Amino acid sequence: MKNNTIRLFQISGIPIGLDPSWFLVFALITWVLAISYFPTEFSQWTRLQYWSVAAVTSIFFFACVLLHELGHSIVALRYKLQVKSITMYIFGGISQITSEPNNALAEFVIAFAGPFTSLLLAGIFYLLELLFKGIAPIFAMTKYLALINLTLAIFNLIPGFPLDGGRVFRAIVWGISHNLRRATEIAILLGRAIAFIFILLGVWLIFRGNWTNGLWIAFIGWFLENAALGQQQQQRMHALLAGHTVEQVMSQSCVMAPSDLTLQELVDQFILEKGQRCLILMRGENVVGLATLHNIRTIPRERWGTTTAADVMTPISEVKRTSPDVGLEQALEQMGTDGVNQMPVMKDGQIEGMLRREDIINYLKLLQNLEK
Repeated sequence: MKNNTIRLFQISGIPIGLDPSWFLVFALITWVLAISYFPTEFSQWTRLQYWSVAAVTSIFFFACVLLHELGHSIVALRYKLQVKSITMYIFGGISQITSEPNNALAEFVIAFAGPFTSLLLAGIFYLLELLFKGIAPIFAMTKYLALINLTLAIFNLIPGFPLDGGRVFRAIVWGISHNLRRATEIAILLGRAIAFIFILLGVWLIFRGNWTNGLWIAFIGWFLENAALGQQQQQRMHALLAGHTVEQVMSQSCVMAPSDLTLQELVDQFILEKGQRCLILMRGENVVGLATLHNIRTIPRERWGTTTAADVMTPISEVKRTSPDVGLEQALEQMGTDGVNQMPVMKDGQIEGMLRREDIINYLKLLQNLEK
């Protein structure tokens, strides 16, 4: 999760959090329900009823969005994919699944799980709506939640990549063509076409005087276009990195330091003098750990003279690492999964080099320049 995300709890080992932007949309939905939707549907209520039912309904709405994302995530876990987190933010929710499924069927099931969950919730709330027809506040909430979950399912099934429907479409093309990259390119083209249709429809409605719906539909189109464009850029990055390995990019001038040096000696001799930010620590001829600026900053400066590098290092057994023959695309994905910016490159227990995220980015820029 991002540093500004408010962590709430875990479900099936998946951290659930709120982006600060969530509070804005929560307040907006509550306000719209309290001053527009509920007064239109239930004109006899008091102002307190409008606002209290609106607030509770908004909470249930976001609980439904969370369940939608959990639908994706729990199915992804079944297919042995790692789910880093689920974050609720201004546009709803996002599941951070850190790698692509291995086959088209897995992609289809994972993508469809979210809309299926929303359809199931719509059915449940519709039954509750019928059951509590005589209790106005509950009836009002369940009626709205049945409608909004149905809308959420239908919207997400629009075949505009990277919406769920776009991923379902990609899975179908992938299954037919047996080519994930080609399927992704086709899905992105369709997603961008649908985005432009939304934008044109929104502009047309604006010119006809329907400003509210026109602006909203145009905004959805703009959002879909940006999302599809981001996926297109990511696809291009993967294509450029394909066939290139860690060995081509890693730095082979690794700086090694004795693990019994004090932090003050480490800082003076290696960080300030040589400009190193990450050091491989040795005990004799054996690699024992990694020391970074983050490790050092955990110790108050007045204790640097008495604290050794071994006291703060990350033991080599716990260090995320890679090997020279790993593909750059896979290494970059691993960095994202593990939440690290650099990894030692090891082979047969020996240090071969150091791979940094910035090294991959610079190499990617070089590949882009050569392509032009």
